[in-house]
Amino acid sequence: MKKAPFLLSSILISAALAGCAEKEASSQPEVAAETIDLQNEVDAYKQFAIEQMNQFVVETEKFTEAVKSGDIETAKAIYPQARMYFERSEPIAESFGDLDPRIDARLADIEEAGQGEEDWSGYHKIEYGLWVENTTEGYEEVADQLLVDTKELRARVETVEVTPDLMMTGAVDLLNEVSTSKITGEEEIFSHTDLYDFQANVEGAEKIFHILEPEIEKKDAALTEDLQAKFDALYELLDKHATGEDGFVSYEELTSEDTKQLAEAVNQLGEPLSRMGIIME
Repeated sequence: MKKAPFLLSSILISAALAGCAEKEASSQPEVAAETIDLQNEVDAYKQFAIEQMNQFVVETEKFTEAVKSGDIETAKAIYPQARMYFERSEPIAESFGDLDPRIDARLADIEEAGQGEEDWSGYHKIEYGLWVENTTEGYEEVADQLLVDTKELRARVETVEVTPDLMMTGAVDLLNEVSTSKITGEEEIFSHTDLYDFQANVEGAEKIFHILEPEIEKKDAALTEDLQAKFDALYELLDKHATGEDGFVSYEELTSEDTKQLAEAVNQLGEPLSRMGIIME
């Protein structure tokens, strides 16, 4: 669930102000801005989001079946993998303000909203049952509602109005998600599977970059090279904490130096990522 962004938003605002200052300082006569048609890019991103949501429904169905059958270990194994589909397409999922908290709210989010534990639902409530209580008993109805909400989210994605602004803001917001909750271990406070979400958020931001890359390259080829280099550097750091083909170590195994390096790599990526929106204006 989205937390209030502060770090990368500050970068974005600073970069935007710098861009405005440059425009004011320019002595060149004004010319009509060239309108860029990004409909193909918008369509490509919506298709990506639909594909992610399709798989999110499939994996959530497996997860809820495991919960309802009392298979704790299978449910624990599916939990982080299923959530990655949601995390990659979170800019779209967050368009539906009522569904996002029902699926992805942490207890801290519920309490911050002035609600009680009885209002808590979704993935993180079941995460508590699996990792803290070590049981699925009493979570059957939560699992049923989670699947209903997930299917509703998938259906409503068809209706969302995707815009270039949503894409470019969404890429920055995904890194905000990493810097405000994943890198701190707050998102998966019971399962400590934060690095799965971390990787998925970065992949979601990179997907938006790649869709827009041809148009960005026309305006600033150096920016595309810088962005790809910084994405690669971040993945290289994440790979140090990978296990098997598609897993990660527990967040609890990270040292303070590990989290510092990851946070610095995220911040270094955030600045050029925020410039994407500025040069495409």
